[in-house]
Amino acid sequence: MVSKLEPDWEIADALMEMEGTDAYKCYQCGKCAGACPLNMLDAVTYPVYRVPYEVKLGVIDTEGPEVWQCVGCEACKDACPKGISQAKIMRAVRRVLTEFGGMPGTLQSVVSSISSAGNPFMESEEKRTEWTKGLDVPTFDGTQEYFYFSCCTPAYDARAKKLAVATAKILKAADVSFGIIGKEEKCCCEAIRRGGAEEVFTNVTMANIATFDAAGVKKILVQSPHCYITFANDYPEFDGNYEVVHVTVLFDRLIKEGKLAPTRPVEKKVVYHDPCTLGRQSGIYEEPRNVLKAIPGLQLVEFPNFNREFSVCCGGGGGGLWVEQEMDARLSNLRVRQAVETGADILAVACPYCLQMFEDATANLQAGIEVRDISELLAESLEL
Repeated sequence: MVSKLEPDWEIADALMEMEGTDAYKCYQCGKCAGACPLNMLDAVTYPVYRVPYEVKLGVIDTEGPEVWQCVGCEACKDACPKGISQAKIMRAVRRVLTEFGGMPGTLQSVVSSISSAGNPFMESEEKRTEWTKGLDVPTFDGTQEYFYFSCCTPAYDARAKKLAVATAKILKAADVSFGIIGKEEKCCCEAIRRGGAEEVFTNVTMANIATFDAAGVKKILVQSPHCYITFANDYPEFDGNYEVVHVTVLFDRLIKEGKLAPTRPVEKKVVYHDPCTLGRQSGIYEEPRNVLKAIPGLQLVEFPNFNREFSVCCGGGGGGLWVEQEMDARLSNLRVRQAVETGADILAVACPYCLQMFEDATANLQAGIEVRDISELLAESLEL
């Protein structure tokens, strides 16, 4: 969006109807720009403080990249004196652009895949449960305490499947009552809603809610923080009301209750990355750290200055996982460099998106640091 364009009051009205009303709260103090992680990148100029002003005028540059740079981390919201959600405003902008065919091709492919196949990878529904082979994971029938929702990424991605496998083994070791629904599950659609594909989001959400309710779901255990915020915050808009629990929160509780006892030492120096959706947006900071601290031999260190609510986004949120960026404009590279500076052997994550973004960055940078999910580290210490 650039202010040299002429105001368009019809577009401005449409943006307000599509949840852009937070723009009116902005008084241009600029604190959002100081908090935005994109402005830590020398190659990126992202005047986030101008977004509300231009939205009020209906000024949208359909050719500019700025609309698709926002990763929805909401660092700006935390810094804003008025609590303005730039991510929500940007969602309204993207909804308008989507109606005019302005969505990037890679993200449009993801939307089409979710609409037709129920997942962003254009894989068959039958393959959704392939990660369970040999694990004897039960089908959820309403009698179990938790419906475990693995997220599409651990369900289909070869590397991320290890997260779901580790989690299932941990749950079985602790005698947790859980099950999966299987091929009837569809993507939570968090990324495409933030990307502006509201119609597809609504259709898939309603289908998921019908499936969950028919199966008797009350509690959803999630692997991904993106699924967490979607089921907890977005699904109630459509009368999908469930208790949502992230796996690290349950792991922490099971360890404290003595149902899990990590014994095998992991003699590594580990730095933990707070995912935006788990930390800043959900307030879950200590439970993942508690799990890591319970692993014998593991030395937990912190990112100086940029931990907890000040964590730097991996760049995968807000559809960023599927929007191609130049190497010097990738937040994942910045974050991996920060991790390397701590001297850690392992960059620990609690999100499949972070896992993918950081593994790609470590390979590109030849960083020499390993990326592991907390579920993998806990399963290793439990000798599962």
